Amino acid sequence: MKRIPNLKDKLNQKIRDKAISRAKTRIVLAGKVPEDFNEEQLEVIVKEEEEKILSGAKEKGLLVLASLLGLSLWG
Repeated sequence: MKRIPNLKDKLNQKIRDKAISRAKTRIVLAGKVPEDFNEEQLEVIVKEEEEKILSGAKEKGLLVLASLLGLSLWG
């Protein structure tokens, strides 16, 4: 039986796709091509980019929560 992708799976795939895109950009900016790296090294780079995306989302989430609660971080 086929499993229908749920919201969490879709979100994880979007994050993964964005991380791969950022990793490609990061590699190009370093003056290299993906073929210069082995599979394990590429996975590490993508994982780092995923962590950056998730960290940014958490940070933005906390700012939204603070604004909903009427808290000001600047005064």
